[in-house]
Amino acid sequence: MRVNWNNYNSGEFYDEIVSSPGYARKPARRLASFLKSLTHEELQQKKLAAELAIKTMGISFTVYSDAGNIDREWPFDIIPRIIAEKEWNHTSLGLTQRLRALNCFINDIYNDQKIFKDKIIPRELILGSANYLKECAGIKPRYGVWAHICGTDLIKDGSGDFYVLEDNLRVPSGVSYMLENRRVTKRVFPELFENYYNIRPVTEYPAQLFDTLAAISPRPSNYPAVAVLTPGVFNSAYFEHAYLAQRMGVELVEGSDLVVEKDKVFMRTIDGLSQIDVIYRRIDDLFLDPSVFNKDSVLGVKGLFKAWVKGNVALANAPGAGVADDKIIYTYVPKFIKYYLGEDPILPNVPSFLCVDKVQRQHVLQNLDKLVVKPANESGGYGMLIGPQASKKELAEFARRIKADPRNYMAQPLIALSTVPVLGERTVEPRHVDLRPFVLQADKSYVTAGGLTRVAMVKGSYIVNSSQGGGSKDTWIVGDD
Repeated sequence: MRVNWNNYNSGEFYDEIVSSPGYARKPARRLASFLKSLTHEELQQKKLAAELAIKTMGISFTVYSDAGNIDREWPFDIIPRIIAEKEWNHTSLGLTQRLRALNCFINDIYNDQKIFKDKIIPRELILGSANYLKECAGIKPRYGVWAHICGTDLIKDGSGDFYVLEDNLRVPSGVSYMLENRRVTKRVFPELFENYYNIRPVTEYPAQLFDTLAAISPRPSNYPAVAVLTPGVFNSAYFEHAYLAQRMGVELVEGSDLVVEKDKVFMRTIDGLSQIDVIYRRIDDLFLDPSVFNKDSVLGVKGLFKAWVKGNVALANAPGAGVADDKIIYTYVPKFIKYYLGEDPILPNVPSFLCVDKVQRQHVLQNLDKLVVKPANESGGYGMLIGPQASKKELAEFARRIKADPRNYMAQPLIALSTVPVLGERTVEPRHVDLRPFVLQADKSYVTAGGLTRVAMVKGSYIVNSSQGGGSKDTWIVGDD
């Protein structure tokens, strides 16, 4: 039995590989033809080879549960996702535009606050954000950049156009899995990389990340002392922390490995103290420095915040950058682009309703069964309501939550997410996907060629997060023949 694209049907949803049963879209025709040439047994063998490679390479993630922390092998589907290079070039421009505007916004609210004076966004929305840090007022990081690394979640709707679903500016994760997905795919389908068309590489990301971090070093040097600060081995993204440190050739440290003396940060080594110039921190703001934020934190470093304020160490992302990592603030980003850059947004937002607004809140409450409701500062798909799939009890509970704390909720229509093929038990089947490309900004900008494609492994599901049963795919940006 072989793949029969005539029987593949995504129904009402836009499929990125197949335009109609039996017909592949132009960028994916070679892939569709290649998959059709293999028997289902051969595809299953390649799937087993991928699972073995993931196990051998130690690619894992941690799921938090009532039963404890469970370390799981990375869920992966072997059929790559295809995006045309021309489309991606346009998308990349939109991503860099968006991060530039977000950094202008963050720098403004901690300094001149012109956006409040010009009444582009209500002051209380910012001051009421859990991620606004009053301690950061008056600070001006190098290049005016607070968010050096951003993971922007994109989706495609029924027309096949990209929309921005949300911005992740605090400690965005997943880029290591993007890189490892490519390594696994090369092992499983070496013939595709030999005989396929031009596939944009992703392997330069660690070097680009190092260059971004080096550019913000307070001490001039071609090779500043850079460290990745991790909460430790029990963090769900520890694999990524260790992976990126190793690939960049920098130190992986925990808070206990660092000490601040005379407002400078040093790493403890067997040869004594060694000064650190740049810290790529993977710890939330409130745990960075117990002398400024959470006094009970054992993850951070006492005196670290002051060392940053004094300009003796660079932090990426900067404390306070998370103020723009808020699903309420997200709704204003198109206005930020126009206000700070004088440009029209290249990438549109998903239409959204703010529950803090009385009229919009009433609309949300009257249409809960048709909308997706999200809390302002949750991540990983937690704390949200998918109205069309919710019970009456769940709808009533969310109505109560919205009325009790309207600032904390926003709503969006349930977008008809695009689909791509995954390898099922008997044949290929359509599943919903999103995409998280990674954007870097310091003295220059960089966007990954594609990003981390997350896929709902359960038929009909919209949940793509790995922590809730989703999987991932390699993402190919392909040039024209």
